[in-house]
Amino acid sequence: MIVQKRYDTDEPSSLWRDGASSRTAPEGAVPVDAAAQDAARQPPPVTPALLARGRERYEIACAPCHGLSGYGDGVIVSRGFPAPLSYHEPRLRSADASHFIDVIEHGYGVMYPYAARVAPKDRWAIVAYIRALQLSQAARVADAPQLRERLP
Repeated sequence: MIVQKRYDTDEPSSLWRDGASSRTAPEGAVPVDAAAQDAARQPPPVTPALLARGRERYEIACAPCHGLSGYGDGVIVSRGFPAPLSYHEPRLRSADASHFIDVIEHGYGVMYPYAARVAPKDRWAIVAYIRALQLSQAARVADAPQLRERLP
C-alpha cells in the first residue's frame, strides 16, 4: 500500500488511446462552485448592512496597514513596514471597483493576496466601504446642505 503505481503530471500512458495520463474535462462540464464564482464577480447593491459588514472586515483585514481612514498610516507602518498607497490619491479615487477586488484577490506590490483570507462577498463589502471612506474624506458641507444646521 505504501508504494503504488501512479502517473506523474503529463506522463505518457498506454491506458488511454491518446497516450496521455491526464484527462480533460468533458464538453460542457462546469465547476461545482461555478454559480458562486459568477455571483462573486457581480457587485451587490450598496446597503447600510453591506457598508457595516465592509467596515467590520476592513478594520480586521485592511486597517493594520491602510489605517482606519485609508491614508496608509496603519500600525504596521509604525513598525517599519513600507507604507501602502493612500486610498485618497486621485489614481485610486478614480480606479474601477474591480481594481480593488483584483488587489484583494491577487495582492499588489508588497501586499500579499487575501483571496484565502477574505470571502468573495466580503471583498465587495470592503470595496464599498473603501468608496465610502473616499467620499467621506473629500466631502464638503456644500455637498450635503441638510447637514449644515447639525454642525456646531
